[in-house]
Amino acid sequence: MPLRVFITGASSGLGAALARHYAAQGAILGLAARGKDKLEAHCAELPNATAYALDVCDSTAMRSAAADFITRTGVPDIVIAAAGISVGTLTEHADDLAVFQAVMNTNVLGTVTTFQPFIRPMRAAQHGTLAGIGSVAGIRGLPGGGAYSASKAALITYMESLRVELAGSGVQATTINPGYIATPMTAVNPYRMPFIMSADQAATRIASIISKRRTYATIPWQMAVTAKLLRALPRPLYDKLFANAPHKPRKLPL
Repeated sequence: MPLRVFITGASSGLGAALARHYAAQGAILGLAARGKDKLEAHCAELPNATAYALDVCDSTAMRSAAADFITRTGVPDIVIAAAGISVGTLTEHADDLAVFQAVMNTNVLGTVTTFQPFIRPMRAAQHGTLAGIGSVAGIRGLPGGGAYSASKAALITYMESLRVELAGSGVQATTINPGYIATPMTAVNPYRMPFIMSADQAATRIASIISKRRTYATIPWQMAVTAKLLRALPRPLYDKLFANAPHKPRKLPL
């Protein structure tokens, strides 16, 4: 029986790379993203892929897509919430309040909305993995990235709550924190990005983590070490080291 995999943010970047990876394994795919034309063009290049053009913040659309995918293929083996927004923000700018809201809605509530309609069917099947894509940026708050860091910190904590809620059900919640990935979102960064991975490299590592049923991982391993060091830094030292760090560019509107 081929894997049944549902992926959000699947029209570009990491989500598209994950779709390509699982398609090469012969998986049956449900691919969701906002851009209808781009998503359908991507699906046309992959076997056994169904496109769902939607915004992950739209709970009605997500429930409809989940129901359709389950009707077509059965309960998925893997659901990956890969949709996300990464953009620079500064609280002092009134215009950035709307950006904060959009980032939090997509990166946090969008993940909740993605998983919600699949949980009961997965519980009934006593099988499946819900994979949330966090970030090393969620370990400590990065200057100029308050919205993104906060959203990923919230996501990491949400995934921990979900993991405990699902304990013993046969359904696993997996948190994966990538470092830098070469995608359109990082292409605008005006600073060096250590240990950067291609989207295909990241997808391969994420799929391996899921297949091994690990509950938490940071990739690549160099970033895992960096994350532990960052977490251990005393606040005064962290503040001194990062006070003058370069900022990700702001982008309005989203």
